[in-house]
Amino acid sequence: MWSAKLVLESEPRRLRHFYLFDKSANQIALLEALRSSQPKVPGRTIQIFEGDFNNKVRQLLGSGKIKQTEAAFCLLDQRTFQCHWRTLGQLARYKRKGRPKIELFYFLAVSWLPRALSGVRDNSLLRNWWDRKDWRQLKEWSTDQIRDELISRFKSELRYKYALPYPIFEAVGSANVVYYMIHATDHDEAPKLMTRAYNKAIQRRETPEQFLMGFARRDAKT
Repeated sequence: MWSAKLVLESEPRRLRHFYLFDKSANQIALLEALRSSQPKVPGRTIQIFEGDFNNKVRQLLGSGKIKQTEAAFCLLDQRTFQCHWRTLGQLARYKRKGRPKIELFYFLAVSWLPRALSGVRDNSLLRNWWDRKDWRQLKEWSTDQIRDELISRFKSELRYKYALPYPIFEAVGSANVVYYMIHATDHDEAPKLMTRAYNKAIQRRETPEQFLMGFARRDAKT
């Protein structure tokens, strides 16, 4: 029950076009098997891209396959430093002026972030992830500082109207936040829908992926 499976199998099946990315050959094989297991739904497409998401999603955006008029959501379930800041910028700028931006669901793994930062040997990882001259200071900042600065940048640099962090806890009853899912959107109703879905998920002790799909189902009705 990984996130791609939950996304594809969420009901009702209103979402029509899916683009799945991974650079692991083993994961690609699993995604292809998942695609083959899905029922045929008229107008629904599932495309799989093998390789670095930062490069492959640029190719997708350049192809124009994502229509300007359709709602689009991008789930960035990264392994700590995989998603480049410039990639976020391209996603944010894809829709033309006057249309809501692609909504972003950005996973920030705060639980192991300090250890990951201290273990970085290839500085290009941090330069690409942060894409700002103060990237060396990240190792000195608290996870709260990094989270708050990211939220600020979603609004000031990427020009999203809203950017809200939703904490995902280690276990039921735990106060330890494993990661934050930062939701960036221009849609005035989206924060209300997300907060409602989050509160219900916490009450039902759903997994983060189930909570996200609950939001997507509610949003598809609007």
